[in-house]
Order: sequence, then C-alpha cells, then structure tokens
Amino acid sequence: MASEQSHLVNNKPNIIVMMVDDLGYSDLGCYGGEIKTPNIDALGYKGLRFTQMYNGARCCPSRAALLTGLHPHQAGIGQMTADLGVPSYQGYLRDGCVTIAEVLKTAGYRTMISGKWHVAGSWDNRNRDQWVLGDKKHPMPKQRGFDRSFGLLNAADSFWNPKSLILEDILIDVESKDFHMTDAIGDHAIDQIEEAVDLNMPFFQYVAFTAPHWPLHAWEDDIVKYEGKYMEGYDAIRTSRHEQQKGLGVVDDKWEISPRDSDAPAWEDVQNKEYEDIRMAAYCAMVEQVDRTVGRIIDSLKKTNQYENTVIMFLSDNGGCAELFQEDTDWPDPSQWETSLTLEGEPVRVGDIPEVRPGPDTTFQAVELPWANVSDAPFRLFKRWVHEGGISTPFIVHWPKGIDRTGILHNPMHIIDISATCYDIAGAQYPKEHHDTEITPLEGESFLQAIKGQELKRDRPITVEHEGNRGIRIGDWKLVAEWDKPWELYNITEDRTEQNDLIEGEKERAKNLERQYFEWAERAEVLDWPVDPNVIAKRLKGAHAHISQHRAAIDGVWK
Repeated sequence: MASEQSHLVNNKPNIIVMMVDDLGYSDLGCYGGEIKTPNIDALGYKGLRFTQMYNGARCCPSRAALLTGLHPHQAGIGQMTADLGVPSYQGYLRDGCVTIAEVLKTAGYRTMISGKWHVAGSWDNRNRDQWVLGDKKHPMPKQRGFDRSFGLLNAADSFWNPKSLILEDILIDVESKDFHMTDAIGDHAIDQIEEAVDLNMPFFQYVAFTAPHWPLHAWEDDIVKYEGKYMEGYDAIRTSRHEQQKGLGVVDDKWEISPRDSDAPAWEDVQNKEYEDIRMAAYCAMVEQVDRTVGRIIDSLKKTNQYENTVIMFLSDNGGCAELFQEDTDWPDPSQWETSLTLEGEPVRVGDIPEVRPGPDTTFQAVELPWANVSDAPFRLFKRWVHEGGISTPFIVHWPKGIDRTGILHNPMHIIDISATCYDIAGAQYPKEHHDTEITPLEGESFLQAIKGQELKRDRPITVEHEGNRGIRIGDWKLVAEWDKPWELYNITEDRTEQNDLIEGEKERAKNLERQYFEWAERAEVLDWPVDPNVIAKRLKGAHAHISQHRAAIDGVWK
C-alpha cells in the first residue's frame, strides 16, 4: 500500500521504452502482419499507433539517438561501434551527450536497462579474455545513469549462450540450459520493476530486446506453430500484409506496394522452399516470444498497480534485415561466431545452410533478404538504407492514465524525439552541462502534444544518414539517396512507397532540400562515406553489396 500512496502523491508516471531489433514495419498484427503478437497489439489498439516514426536505419545509431535525443554522429556513433578515428565516428557515447537515464535521475526516477546496450565500442568474442569493461572507450550502463543493468554488450550474440552478457556492469556466463536471452530480458525487467515499486520511486525502464535480430534462435515449440505457413511464398505474404495494412489504416490505399526487391527471386524459382519456410517460421517464433515477454511485463505492472500510470512506448531500431551468413564465413572474414561453443561444449555451425534446421544453439543463421522484403512491406529496401523500408518503424504509445482516446496518428516523427517526450512527461530539465562538460543542445522535439490530442507540427527537418545512405524530409517531401548514387525526390503523402521519382520536374525543390541536408550534415558532424576505406559492408550480396563492390574496384582484393 505504501508504494501505491507514493505514486499517488508524486503522480509522476513511470516510463518504459521497449525497442526490438530488426523488426520490420509489417511484422506486428496491429500493423498488418500475421505473426501472433496479441500483447503488443493490445497496447496498439488500446493506445496510439503512429505510422510515420523514423528510426536511425541501423542498430547502434538508433540506440544512440534514442538514448541521447541527438543524431547518432553527435552522440559518437555515426556508423557502428568501431572507432574510425574521429569523435563523431568513435563508436561509443561521447562526453558531450547525456542519456535519458542521466536526465531522468535528476527528476527523481529510478533508471533501469534490461537488454542490448551496444553503444560502448566493439567486442570480439575471439578475445573475450582481453575485454576491459568501463574504460573511456567502453562505457557501461551504470556509468551513463542507469541504477540497474542487465543485458548484452555486443551487436548480436547467441540467444542460448551469449558471451557478452553483463549483470550490473559485470561480465557473466550462462549457467543454465533453460536460458534464452529474450526470456532473461523479461525476467530482469520484471525484477527491476518490482524493486522500483518497493523503493516507492517512479521509474524509467529501457527494455532493449535483441530479437528478432539474427541468429535464428527460438524454442522448437514456437517454431513448429509456424512451420508450413510460409509455403505460399514472398509475394503472397507481402500482398496479404499490404491488404491488411490498408484495411487497418496504417498505410494509404493510394500507395502501391513496392515491387519485389530485385535480389529476391520469384517464389517459383526458389529451389528449397522448405528451408525458406522454416527460416521464416523461426523468425516468427522469435517475434512471438518477444510478445509473450511483453505480456509478462504488463502482468507485472498490473500486479504492482502501476499499469494505469505507466507510459509504454514500443518501436524497432530499423527495418527488416537483409544480411546473410555464407557457410562458415562472414563475408569475407572468418566469423567470430564459429569460435563460440554451446553451453555443453558443442561447436556452432555458422551459415545459412539448407540442411541445417534453424533454432538450436548449434546453429547461427539469418532470415535473409527476401523475407526482410516481406517484413518491410509495403516499402523499399532494408536496414542500413534510408528509403522507407530501412527507417520506418511501428511505434506504439500506451498510457491509460494519460491518453483518453485510441487511434492512429500520422505525424512524421524521429527517434530523437522520444527522449524529449520522456523529459516532457517526467518534468525533467535537459542540462547545459553534465560532469563539468558542455552538453550538445537537444535535437529531438517532444510529441506529448500529439499524445494529448493537440495539433503537432515538427519544427526541424527529419534527417538520417548511415554509411552514405542519406535523406531529409520536410513536410510532404523527401530527398533520399543510396551511397554513391544520385538523389531521388518523393512526395511522401502521395507516394510513400517511393515509386515515382519527381526530381526531374522539381529540381529547385530538390536543390533546396539538398542545401538543408548538407547544412544539417555539417552541424551534425557527418563525414563523407567511407570514413575509413577499410570499413566495408558485410553480409550483403547482389545489387545491395555496393560498398563491397566499391572496395573491390579500389584494390582488386575484395570480391
């Protein structure tokens, strides 16, 4: 009863931000998908679903942007977690930024993370005995404002026996055959909630799921639920999802679905349809397991009487993932994953190998490009790219005490706006200095007005850059380009699937947008790509492996 009274007195809402990894725009049921996601769907149908939230196109840039309210380059993670030799591409959080946790602590919040950190430099499983946690280049969650921490340091790892697992910023080992990363994230999130309630404190919790990012590791009982359901093929599932999306109102009827990607074969030409089906079944099982975990967290909120006054935000860090694993290689370097062992000491076989069923701890596979094209329906391209398929995320806000209606909102928003909104909700003040260091002014803009049913118009352009893929959106118009390719111009209100490039007839508009893009890029410390010519795109093939192909042209080595 004491905890209930405390929350009634201070009336500060709890805030939970849930981020999943590599989930596509159409994977959730409430965004048109056929995967069973009843708990997340309930949040969407009982809350607000936003259709035009943009992320940062890739895992750690999105995480840096979410945590700091700055563009990834301003936070130190302009590419990934490798240190490319300049502050905006150093691969770990810069001193001149603050995290949501650091700011909300000043407003009296208990701050917790359960899940993927991935903003603290590089970690290679092949030299785990040499890791140094907590030095300048490897800041840990507690050093960046979190009171409690559990999770994963690396970009990805085994779900069954991860090697970059931390608890309270200390590296730990898995000790149980019953361990699965998704379940463990839920277990620790629930423990953290209950502890915060016992302490009579409002809390901020960052639940950073690693699923459904590769490897395809899921419980067999979940996989078999979906086995055989994808034998219809890529086009049939994409079309079905698109029809559902139109019926739900999350896409406009006038937007034609983008054509099947040029690197995705026609289903009738696929030689091993059973393998494609089982890969997608494993992916779906991972998504369903996330949903089940979300349900357990919601049950904990209800049990502790915090459900009504807890803001839950749910999103994905980027679009569906087109990356692949060639058998026993990692395009083209030897894979760090094949050096890992299961908990029982068995070798892990890395590669998208048709005769190997995905799911168990002895495998390391990916869903690959054709199914990512399905996940991103109805849009073009994938994670890494700044076309709509790469940066569009389902975004849900659920807050029974603070939202008096349900519905779908079409406000264009950016992932950097989430932290600003959290500060607005919590009554927290973004600082000018932190630990005697001047802090970069907040780039994000609060969308609390939209949540409250008021008109909202974002003042600044929405800008995203990753590995030379770049774009800017102002109002209805979006200027976008792939790395080393010319600009394209789209009216997103009329053509969000980016089918009709209008740049030839709108050259002045395009020039104006380009000028504003480069003004932003200079301010945000974006550099020309590649920053380091030795950093190339891995795990891509076909027309989308253009960075690898560029490197081949440079030195004739990479093929």
